[in-house]
Amino acid sequence: MTPEPGSRRPGGSREGGREGGRGPAREQSPRRGVEPDRYTRVDEARRVAFAVLRAVEEEDAYANLVLPKLLRQRRLGGRDAAFATELAYGVLRGRGTYDALLATVVDRPFGELDPGVLDVLRMGAHQLLAMRVPDHAAVATTVALARTELGAGPAGLVNAVLRSAAGRELESWLEQVAPPAGTDDGWAVRTSHPQWVVRSMREALRAHGHDPAELGALLAADNAPAAVALAALPGLSTPADLLSDDRALTVRPGRVSPTAALLERGDPALVPAVREGRARVQDEGSQLVAQVLLAADVEGRDERWLDLCAGPGGKAALLAASAALRGAHLTAVEVAEHRAQLVRSALAAVPAGAGGPVEVRVGDGREVGADEPGAYDRVLVDAPCTGLGALRRRPEARWRRTPADLGALGPLQRALLASAIDALRPGGVVAYATCSPVLAETRLVVDDALKAATRRGVGVERLDTPAVLARVVPDLPGAAAGDAVQLWPHTHGTDAMHVALLRRTS
Repeated sequence: MTPEPGSRRPGGSREGGREGGRGPAREQSPRRGVEPDRYTRVDEARRVAFAVLRAVEEEDAYANLVLPKLLRQRRLGGRDAAFATELAYGVLRGRGTYDALLATVVDRPFGELDPGVLDVLRMGAHQLLAMRVPDHAAVATTVALARTELGAGPAGLVNAVLRSAAGRELESWLEQVAPPAGTDDGWAVRTSHPQWVVRSMREALRAHGHDPAELGALLAADNAPAAVALAALPGLSTPADLLSDDRALTVRPGRVSPTAALLERGDPALVPAVREGRARVQDEGSQLVAQVLLAADVEGRDERWLDLCAGPGGKAALLAASAALRGAHLTAVEVAEHRAQLVRSALAAVPAGAGGPVEVRVGDGREVGADEPGAYDRVLVDAPCTGLGALRRRPEARWRRTPADLGALGPLQRALLASAIDALRPGGVVAYATCSPVLAETRLVVDDALKAATRRGVGVERLDTPAVLARVVPDLPGAAAGDAVQLWPHTHGTDAMHVALLRRTS
């Protein structure tokens, strides 16, 4: 994988992250023979980073979808692509911290600044405080970007603010602007998370059997770039097929998932199995969710499987490939046609059998239980959620989501799980999964679904999900959360996936 520009940890030296030659070379001061406007021209890497930030702000876009497209369109690769990636993602991760310190050097209410100006200031702050860019270059190039994209007036403001912010290490700024360490307010500024997310994560750690003192490590893990994990689809490829070590590509064995390999260097499209659809880019935690459902014992037949919220298709691909091997049939339901098309693309390499091992259907998962009661042997509910367990990959979610989203998503999550239970035959198994450790999206949803099933006269029991996980991964400390499984980025190197298995009894 192409390395991102070297970055330093908070309080580290300006040279931090230089060992081993990681990241683009440190920019040098202008020398004789170097064009005098070196730092007044706007390079494409910074333009791309700015475009990503604006798309996230104005269009509710996801950086992990916008950035690769822009890099391809503008033909950026190597260190330029790495620089653009670090700058865009660094700003999205560090926004809360940078806003706190920038607000102290702006001579007007910070929240009244134009959103484009805010993004440019954050870009300058990230270069000054977390990248190996000399202060004079960080200021000059950011001012040039402001002048080109926003005009002369905003450029003057950016110049004044960044000159005031330059010359100090991040830790020095944090001592000035951050509330006391260890408090929710302190964690919010120091780790750049909204306060409600800090509180929710502490509560989740405690409720899922972890020491709340792990909070700092968990929040820090959210700010570390996630490894690019690949999933070998069963019967179509193996993790060994994905391994490589050459000049353009480095792929190593996965850490926790038996179907995983980790891309350390290079473009996933360079891996033949990925290019041919026999393997996919997918977090190891997401892979384990599908594997836990596949490893659970069902009573009686095991022929009809259902993925109730299948888009964009990662887990459906693992289930479909396994269905083809086991002689089962997977129905993949997705409410939106464009996401259903993503599912079809994800399943393109799965061989067609008699009647086909998979059907992709556009429909509302909340209605499947009523339309097809007792029809399925295995059901996956990968419920829509806040995505707070994947902030490493989608850092913008921390600023986009609010506590109100928990209330808005809760009824949908409960309705989908109720539908899954109704669609399940007695003896069948359902897996409820979310990419969030937050109690309102995990344990409380399952508790309410069980109570609702009892009121409807439907028998459902909890299974020992950690025991089933042990069949897939014999030793994964810290994953058990009562009778459910909760993965953590700081402990397992995965997204914070939650999965609970239930069996219908009557």
